[in-house]
Amino acid sequence: MVIFQRRVLDLTETALTRFVTRVRRAAGVKGMVDVLVTSSAEMKALNRRFRGKDKATDVLSFPATADDIRKKFAGEIAISAEIAAENARALGHSPAQEVKILVLHGVLHLYGYDHETDNGQMARRENQLRARLRLPAGL
Repeated sequence: MVIFQRRVLDLTETALTRFVTRVRRAAGVKGMVDVLVTSSAEMKALNRRFRGKDKATDVLSFPATADDIRKKFAGEIAISAEIAAENARALGHSPAQEVKILVLHGVLHLYGYDHETDNGQMARRENQLRARLRLPAGL
């Protein structure tokens, strides 16, 4: 399920839902993924509540519990539409592309990757999948 609390230029709910399915398959994630596209204020509140960090962030991932996995649910992703738009401007691509990049990043976290501890493994996988999904290359 995709929920837009904040709109993203040139990105529809249908298009993002299809993209989430493509990313799940490409990454090998079993189970459904819910995506919330929201405000930076909401992301700050979520980041504070779940990670103890009192600042907005571009994407958060919430992996499923063991019970959820048995029900074929992989987890949830929250994305800041405002930070995605800022990142897109800075990187020279569209906000829609940036949201898709953040979905990919979030799905990889749901799969179990952790770029803070994996010595570049997640970054390498993300770059492979960006090419496969025709997304702009990372920095």
